[in-house]
This record gives sequence, C-alpha cells and structure tokens, in this order.
Amino acid sequence: MSKKAMEFQRVAMSRIYRGKEIFKPLNTGWIDENVACVREWVANIFFYRRGETTIMIDAGYNYDRLAEKIGWLGIDAKSIRHILITHQDTDHVGAVEADGLGLFKKAKLYIGEIENRYLTGEVRRRVMHRLYKLPQVTINNKKQLLKDGETFKIGNIKIHAFLVPGHTWGHMVYLIDDKYLFTGDTIWFGADGGYSFISALAESNKLAVRSLGILEQKLKKMCVKPLFITGHTGFTDNFEFAFAHKEKLCSPFKKKVHDPSALYDAYDESDDTERNAKNGFLKVAGK
Repeated sequence: MSKKAMEFQRVAMSRIYRGKEIFKPLNTGWIDENVACVREWVANIFFYRRGETTIMIDAGYNYDRLAEKIGWLGIDAKSIRHILITHQDTDHVGAVEADGLGLFKKAKLYIGEIENRYLTGEVRRRVMHRLYKLPQVTINNKKQLLKDGETFKIGNIKIHAFLVPGHTWGHMVYLIDDKYLFTGDTIWFGADGGYSFISALAESNKLAVRSLGILEQKLKKMCVKPLFITGHTGFTDNFEFAFAHKEKLCSPFKKKVHDPSALYDAYDESDDTERNAKNGFLKVAGK
C-alpha cells in the first residue's frame, strides 16, 4: 500500500497544495544536540539521541533516500531499534509497512492501542471529510501498545504518551524527557501561531480542536513548556504561539490561516542537501 500511496501524494497532492502556503517542512538537519530530522518531501521524521540510545519518531514515507539522508546526520539506519508512531498515515509509517524498504525490520514500534485498530482492520481510515476510505496498512514489526497518559522508558529516556484524537481516532503525541513534544499531525503552525491540523484530513475536526485544548491543559498542569515539534511545519519553543489558535482549523482554501513563508511546492526538496544538513542548527518557528 505504501508505495502507491506515496506516489499519489508526491504527484497528486503536490498539485493540490502547490501555492497554498500550507506545508513548511524542515530540511534535513539537527534541531539541537539531541533532536535531528530528515525531510521526505512535505514530511519530517525525527530522531532523539541521548547517550548510546537513538529513538526514531515516525517512519515517514516509503522513501528511497531515507538511509542516505539519515547518514547525513551521522546515524546508522540499521541501528534503530525503537520507533514511536504518532499515527498510521502513510507519510508517518511508510518505511515500516510490509512493502517498505525493510530498513527497520528489527525495530520495535510503539503505537497507541486505539490507533492499532486501523492496523488490525477493525477500523478504516477516512479523509476528505470522511468521504474517502484509505486502504488498510500492514505492518509486521513487533509492537508495544500504549494507553493514554502512559509513561515508559527506553533505556534512560522517559516518554509520556498523550492520546490526542481527531486527525485519527488514536493519534498519540510524545513528550520526551519533559523537554520535547513530538506532535505529529495535531498542530499546524501558521505565521501567527498554531492551529488544528488540516481540516480535510481529520476523522473529526470537532474532536481535534477539543483534544488540543485538553493537551494544553495537561501540559500546564505538569508545568512543562517543551519544544513543540510538528510533522509538517517546523518547531517552536513558544508555548503561547503553539496554542494560539487551537480552536481554529487549518484549510488550504482559507488564505488568512496560511503562512507566506511556506514553499510554493513543498514536494520540491532540491534545497535539502547534505551540505545544508551539516551547516548548524535549524531555525525555530514563531520568532
């Protein structure tokens, strides 16, 4: 499924979203000394490294340059043993789907128990205001199913999993070491702050908006102000910026929500080069 879905997104979606000021992926590089990302067209996957342990967050597309770009970061793709999955869309799990390149066959996946129902076929993923049903995703890796609010460790790295449903029914976000929040497709950053993610791709927009408000309150109760790291629109350390428009939706047809700094065609990744990947830390959003 992932090869066909990837090619559809590369060709068809680049036409749909071209010039809409929607996607602002980070180029491949390091965010800081602990977190790195790889760009796969409009999507980013991330790596968290502490000591001898490296965790991958999401698995991107079934992308033939993945091992190459991971190498730019000084990371060996075959060494990855732990992958946190925010949700099951093909731009977040393509590299571990059964028809993928097989780079991560030995990796253990961590996924929400509700999100896993898509993988078992109990639930089918729907987009375009639930009018279009996507093919079932097949993954053969060993999995650990997570509950909302569960805290666990990989080595000495602490991970707190939050259920933030809406984009998908079981979407998880991950707070790592109380410093980094990997938000997947829950938050979209516009020029003036965070919004609920792209409306046409949600299972329930009302639920997505409500979930963001709940997430904000949970983080405040924990007294943490993490670095917010999104799957498609960069990162910020500004808590207020991240939740500035949590009650509103991002839509490609409502210009006021967009960001004029976004690429005309984010599927053109010609500026994502090894030289740039090694040229200092990436820039933060919202400043």
